[in-house]
Amino acid sequence: MTKPLWAPWRLEYIVQAGEQEGCVFCEEASGALGEADSLLVHRDEHGLVMLNKFPYASGHVMVAPVRHVRGLAELSEDEALAVHSLTVRALAALESVYSPDAFNVGWNLGEAAGGSISAHLHEHVVPRWAGDTNFMPVLADVKVMPEHLLRTRDRLRAAWAG
Repeated sequence: MTKPLWAPWRLEYIVQAGEQEGCVFCEEASGALGEADSLLVHRDEHGLVMLNKFPYASGHVMVAPVRHVRGLAELSEDEALAVHSLTVRALAALESVYSPDAFNVGWNLGEAAGGSISAHLHEHVVPRWAGDTNFMPVLADVKVMPEHLLRTRDRLRAAWAG
């Protein structure tokens, strides 16, 4: 007998994808989401690091400039340096917390490139482990996340501070 495998986060994503108003990066940068809903790991003058609410893998973070810009060429030198430096620090924090085997790091520049939030430039940092791809996402459109997002946030914040 086939047993259902529930992925309740998926419906939330599908509904929000069509209804998203505002900018999650700007909301996080301003503190508008409040501590209970915030996925912010770190923020400084020019950049921020936050968890992806709908991650590809545990620890999937996004690095963005604080200023709302669409393209790389729009970044000031200070913003470009901040985003790069925060990406390097995110890699170190993820390494210390999760000991991944590898990372995917990259930009989706524009909607056609896969950027679901293309109005605010951001870079993805995704920890990867040998064997972390399996039949679940391929056949069932389901990802198994072994840790709650807020626990991931707290662990990464602690690693960032340490």
